[in-house]
Amino acid sequence: MKNKHQIRINPETCIGCGLCRKDCPAGNIRIKDKKAKVITQDCIMCGHCVAICPKAAVSMTGFEEPPEEIEKPAALDPGELLRAIKTRRSIRQFTKRRVEPELIAQIIEAGSLTPTGGNAQNVSFIVLNDRLESAEKLAVGLFRRLLPLMKLVNPIARRMSIDDHFFFKKAPAAIVIVAPSQVDGALAAANMELMAEACGLGVLYSGFFSMAANWSRPLRRLLGLKRKERAVTTLVLGYSAVNYRRTAQKEKASVRQL
Repeated sequence: MKNKHQIRINPETCIGCGLCRKDCPAGNIRIKDKKAKVITQDCIMCGHCVAICPKAAVSMTGFEEPPEEIEKPAALDPGELLRAIKTRRSIRQFTKRRVEPELIAQIIEAGSLTPTGGNAQNVSFIVLNDRLESAEKLAVGLFRRLLPLMKLVNPIARRMSIDDHFFFKKAPAAIVIVAPSQVDGALAAANMELMAEACGLGVLYSGFFSMAANWSRPLRRLLGLKRKERAVTTLVLGYSAVNYRRTAQKEKASVRQL
């Protein structure tokens, strides 16, 4: 986590119900004299104690916005969600329409709200708008140099040509997801993809661009990547220029019942 936070429990409003203690994954709360007490501030700061307290007696410092009150838990329609997953496609043809900044902000928020291991919250995002073409040009240059070697070992590469729009397909925006954990970055990307789809956007995962971002020093400098930072994946975003008329067939899931 980037900022320092502290857990505070107001003894005036705490009723000692013990809900926070029971729900704390770090075992960091005890009940003493019929009041909840924090054992140490060396905590993962997951916020379960804040969320579960019936009297709002628990709070955490260091955040820009207070937690939102939950009047009624949000419920997703399972059928609609499954249909959205079935009908989505990787988009490689985009219109020239600009992606609105507020949609980019919503997509990033969906990524930032994704749970991370140990509540590290260490996933970050690089939005490519104005420097999209410059970044793609550097990545194209690298892959054109590598292509002869790739053709020696990869049958698909033998049929591949790398044009000036190989990575972003003329899309108007892209978001590079940076994280020390592949799992955390991939989970954030999945939530961001769903949000992008909900916003009416088409999405392409550009694994090749992420590879270039990790290999190319000039590209790393352009993206502002620090020495130990790694691009996990890149979401290419825009309004789709094509309409697909049927779902893609998938093989049956391999399931083991134990």
